Parts: sequence; C-alpha cells; structure tokens
Amino acid sequence: MALNVPGLVVMAVFYVVILGTGIWASMRSKKVEKKSTGDGMELTLLAGRNINLLVGIFTLTATWVGGGFILGIAEATYNPTLGAVWALMPVPYVVTFFLGGFFFAKPMRENKYMTMMDPFQKKYGNVLSSALIFPALVADVLWVARTLVSLAGTMRVILELPYVYSIIISSVVAIVYTLLGGLYSVAYTDVIQLILIFVSLWVCVPFLLTNPHSVDISLSAYNQTFQAPWVGTVELNEAGKWFDDFMLLALGGLAYQAFYQRILSSSSYTQAQMTCFASAAFCLVLGIPSVLVGAVAASTDWNTTAYGLPTPYQREQAGSILPIALQFLTPTYVSVIGIGAVAAAVMSSMDSALLSSASLFSSNIYKNIIRKQASDYEMQWVIRISVVAVGLAGTGLTFLDSSVLVFWLVGVDMSYTIMFPQLVCVLFFKVSNGYGACVGYILGLVMRVLSGEPLIGLPPAIRFPGCRLNKEGKLTQFFPFRTTIMLMSLVSIVLFSWLASIVFTKNLLSDKWDVFDIKRKEAQTAGASDGKLPDTNEDAAAARTLLRTTSC
Repeated sequence: MALNVPGLVVMAVFYVVILGTGIWASMRSKKVEKKSTGDGMELTLLAGRNINLLVGIFTLTATWVGGGFILGIAEATYNPTLGAVWALMPVPYVVTFFLGGFFFAKPMRENKYMTMMDPFQKKYGNVLSSALIFPALVADVLWVARTLVSLAGTMRVILELPYVYSIIISSVVAIVYTLLGGLYSVAYTDVIQLILIFVSLWVCVPFLLTNPHSVDISLSAYNQTFQAPWVGTVELNEAGKWFDDFMLLALGGLAYQAFYQRILSSSSYTQAQMTCFASAAFCLVLGIPSVLVGAVAASTDWNTTAYGLPTPYQREQAGSILPIALQFLTPTYVSVIGIGAVAAAVMSSMDSALLSSASLFSSNIYKNIIRKQASDYEMQWVIRISVVAVGLAGTGLTFLDSSVLVFWLVGVDMSYTIMFPQLVCVLFFKVSNGYGACVGYILGLVMRVLSGEPLIGLPPAIRFPGCRLNKEGKLTQFFPFRTTIMLMSLVSIVLFSWLASIVFTKNLLSDKWDVFDIKRKEAQTAGASDGKLPDTNEDAAAARTLLRTTSC
C-alpha cells in the first residue's frame, strides 16, 4: 500500500502546532525567569513552583494517559484470553492519584524538594542515593521507548509510514520542545495534547459503534459471538495475578519522578491535592473510548472487512487493535483523526519522561554530587544534555524490541518492587536508615529476577504457589508475587534499619563500622526533637549554656 498522504499532512500539522506551542511556552518561561527571584533550575524543572491549577491538572493527566494507556486498554478488552476486566489502567490510576494527594503530596511539597530523590539524599547521603536513582532513571528511559513503540505501530498501520521514520520524527519533535522551555513547554503542550486526545477518541467512537461489520457490543459482552465475550472473566485461580497487576499499576506510579514533578510545581499543598483528585476523574473518562474500541473489535466479523482472516488476534496483532479498528472499521478521515489522539498521547508521556530523568540526573547527581558549585547557566546546559541523552537512549531501545509490553513491564516493575517501598520508608518511617535501604534494595532486585518473566523469556527460579503454564503455554506466576516482593522489601528495610540502629546506638559494634553514620544522625535528630543544640563546636555549646542561664 502507498503512503496515506492526507494522513501525513494532518500529522505534520499536528507536529507543527505542538512545536509552536512549545516555542511559545519557552518564550513565556524566559519572561517569567526575568521576574522570578528563584534560580533558573527551579524554573526549568518546576516552572518556578507556580504553575496554573488547570494547566497542572492537564499536564498530570496527560502524563498518565499515554500511548500505552490508550493502546493497552483496547488490546486487553479485545484479547479473547483477557477482556475488559483485565483492562485495569483507569481504576488503579484513580487510586494512584488519591493516595498521592492524601499522603505523598504533603511531605514532598511542604519540604520544597526539587525531585523525588531529595529525601533519600537528605537521609541516606549521596552514595546510597546514587544507587537508588538508577532504577528510577532506567524506568524513565524505558518509558520513552514504550511510548515511541506504541506510536510507531499506529503510524505503520494507518499511514503506512515506515517504523524507523515514525520513531525518529516523534522523538526529535518531543526532544526539541522539551529542550526549549522545560516544564513550561511540557505543561502547555500537554494542554493541547489532552484536548486532542479527548476530542479525537470520542469523535471516532460513534463511527466504530455504527459500522456494518460489527454486532451490537451489548450482545457480545456476555455471549460468544465471533470470539469470547469482551467483558472477560477473572477465574478464582487467576485472582492473585489480577490483584497483583492492579496493585502494580496503583502503587507503581507513586514511585515515578514525573508524578512528583507536577506535585512540586504546584504553588501549595492544597493545589497539589486538587490537581491529583481532578486528574483521577479525567483518567476514568479518557479510558472509556479505548474500552469501546476493544469491544467493537471483539464484536466484528473480520471476514467481511478488507482486513480479512485470520483475525488480528490470530495474526498476533492484538497490540495494534486500536489502529487496525480505526483503519478498517471507520472512514479514512476518521482513522486519521484517531491517530492524532494516539500521537498526542505518546508525545504527552514522552516529554514527561524526558524531563523527569533530566531532573534526576541534573539535580541529584550532577548538582549534589559531581559539581556542587555549578552555576545556573551550567545547570541549564546539563539539563539540556540530559534530555537529549535520555531521548537518544530511549529511541535506541525501540530498535532492539518493538514490544510495548516488554518496556512497560520492566519499567513499572522496577518502580513497584524496588522504588515504592524505599519511598514509603524514607517518607513515613523515621527508623529507616542506609543499612535497611541496602538490604531492601538488594532483596527486591534479586527476588524479582529470580521470579522470572515470560514476556522477556526469563524462566522463574522461584515458583510461588499457583505457578503454571498460562493460556499461551508460558510458565507464569499467578500468585501476587510482585506485591509479595514489595512487602518483603518494605519489611526488610524497616527491620534491618531497626536492628542496625540498636547495634550502633547500644555500642554493640564500634563506630568505625558505622559506614552510614547513623549513630551521629540519630543523636542529632533526638537532640533536635528535644529542643537541644548539638555539640558541634564551642559556639554551639556556649549558646546552649546561655539558654540554660536565661531560662525561668
């Protein structure tokens, strides 16, 4: 088939609009910078902590409603071995935002942290924090890769555009406007992208529901038609896996820097909460069209369409069911509108991942470890180079594997099993220290690798209860093993932190073995909570003496 020229023209217009919005936002950020009293790094990474409430809602929602969100929901709903009950993303994301708003936003926003990793560096020091930053950076790079793969697959189906060109064009555009204005550019382009996602998807839905090749989706919801009912079922022996997937999506997102970048850019804790709660509602609404696309595809007699037989599932193209349905079940101009929604979703997530990883590297590694005396001008260039480096790394990975699921799984898994328990402990457990964090980190990583993963061909060395062959003949853990590993990691952090604290505070081991210096830190913390001043020098001691002599 030849290139879809009208579709290419529409996509070109879309990219020009997005790039133009990014340029406008970068010019606006420069005007704000002249009036701002804060440093340039804070302006670039957090929009000066003064982002508009509506813009904040749009950019947080757009970050989560990415290409994986839109395509993944449609794929799960259409897949006859899964169904809509396995299209989990909208509901767990609601949990993510409510938990984030109620519990995580306050300590992060009130302490005025720059990134998610700041509390780690403050409590554990630079060395251990550097190791903890690694999985967060890897997760962002994989996020870039999976968003690009999802867009390239859609463009290949609808526009007949080669995979390589789709990847490169989208990557370059996202990198350029992220470079220009930092969070300002990302946030304001997210507004345009989210509007396009909402309008485009809902424009396509009536055409899909009324196409002549599909039966009424209410008839195929619980009845066998051309394939198994699209609602799907969760058998009792699959309940553990369903619960594990739900928790993975609900809690894994709380360990992403992109989430806290939006929270920390709010002008207050109250605004951060409102941003989270409003975004939760948007995610639910934006998930509905993808469910309907998958339902229509499952209710379609593909033999009567130009696509023909075998079906997309039999051709192992279930992951591209959304663009396939748009291409063969709607008029050409409607399918082009639909690809605009996918492109917007992909760009809105990719730019967030680029800026997120650049924030972690520039603030927590370069500024806090490599060059503490770095100027604002120097940091601006470090941020730009970081954006380009992450963009190139993510783009390069797309040529190694074209599976969205592989990149999604590895990235979210690392966030859930390794980073989430670490973040909970550093924010909410005062007893946590470097020793516990090390044990939890190693335990979580080793247990996750030994548990195996069928999507990447890694067999399980540890077989949890219920481990068996799935419907596709792959050995799969049906026990909620990820949640188990996360809880094991969390408990080990608290337990070994407590044990280490006892060992050193009770002088069971010499202070020379206290590599994380927890005895001194705990003494300072205890002194601060008692209102005492530490004996760091003679002036401090004199000040304390003066306080005693002048007290009532």
